[in-house]
Order: sequence, then structure tokens, then C-alpha cells
Amino acid sequence: MTEPTTSAQQHRTSTVIAIDGPAGAGKSTVGRAVAAELGVGYLDTGAMYRAVTHAVLRRGVDPYHEADVAEVAATIDLDVYDEDGRTQVMVDGESATVEIRGREVTGAVSAVAANSAVRAELVRRQRDWVDAHGGGVVEGRDIGSVVFPDADLKLFVTASPRVRAERRVAETGGDVDEVEASIIERDRHDSSRADSPLMEATGSRVVDTTGMSIDDVVAEITGMLR
Repeated sequence: MTEPTTSAQQHRTSTVIAIDGPAGAGKSTVGRAVAAELGVGYLDTGAMYRAVTHAVLRRGVDPYHEADVAEVAATIDLDVYDEDGRTQVMVDGESATVEIRGREVTGAVSAVAANSAVRAELVRRQRDWVDAHGGGVVEGRDIGSVVFPDADLKLFVTASPRVRAERRVAETGGDVDEVEASIIERDRHDSSRADSPLMEATGSRVVDTTGMSIDDVVAEITGMLR
């Protein structure tokens, strides 16, 4: 008897590496480095949610108004791609690469990401991206559990909240204690949301980057593939 094909399986075209984990754990750095090592594409799905949030705010929509936010997600022209080792974001034909990392977007993105209709739309776009690129490294918070549950390799990349805060402050500035508290609250929110909560997907392998160099992390992951 043939088993039914899932939606995610219908979209599988080639090798898919799913990387999940909490904010600030180094998922983007790890994902980009692994993709470069393997010579495949890399997609930062967190940038997609930030891009939708940017569009919501720019259009004057309340991030907590689910129907209006869903309409924005369904209608924006969104392009996320890597260039010179950095994720570039185009929203409705205009660059939003800098804006999506700003404080205003950061403060509203959790509300937008918790919107089930937004998640459904972006999952569709993420699967389309893999179709178009013939596989790749996809990084986010529900990739192995929801978007590609049958990925060839599923990873949960993490680090201690303190280390994650120190990394964030080194990149963007701020107070370590305040950033650490914000990260802990973000983890709580992402882990407890009803739709696609942050979690270790079944079959995923945990990679704790605390105290590890990026080269060591990439070597560990590529070794898993071999």
C-alpha cells in the first residue's frame, strides 16, 4: 500500500537541510557557512517574517489585526536573497534590508509571526523557493517541524541566552542584561505560541554553538551529512 504524499514531500526536489533554533543562536551564520561549504542556496526565513512586519508597519496596519496583516502577507512582492554574505530583502520593489533589523520591526515581528495565515503564506513561499533552487539550506524556527519535516538533515542550533545576548550586543550594541532578558522573553513567546511553536523537531540533531568557532560548527554539520 502506498503511503499518502504530504504537502512538504510534494515540494521536495533535492537535498534540504533544515536549521531551527532560538533567536541569536547563530543560525544565520551557521546556515550561510554550511550552504557555502556545500555550494547550495541559503534562505533566512526569519528575514521573511521581518519583511512582512516592515510592510505591515509601512502600510499603517495594526500588527495584532490578524485579517489585515494576513492580507499584507498575501499581497506583498517579497524577494529574499544572499549577496556578499548578507541577506538582502526587497519589499514591493524597494530595499528593506536595513529597515527589517530596526527596533520598530523587532518589537512587532513576534505578533506578525504568530498569525496563522501569515505562517501559511510564508511556508508556501519557502517551499516554492526550495523548488526553484533545487534544495538548499533553510533556516528559521519551524523548518524541520512544519516546513520540511522530511528534510535530509534537521538541526536545532542553540546557545545559552547569555552568549546569545553577548553576540547580539557585539553586532548591534546595547546592554547585555537587557538584551538577555529580551531574548528569554522571545524564547518564551516563540515556544508557547499555538501555531508552529519553536521546538526541536522529531529527528533533529542539537548543535550547541556555545564556545564553538564557526569552523568547528560547520565541520560538525558537514560530518553529519557524510
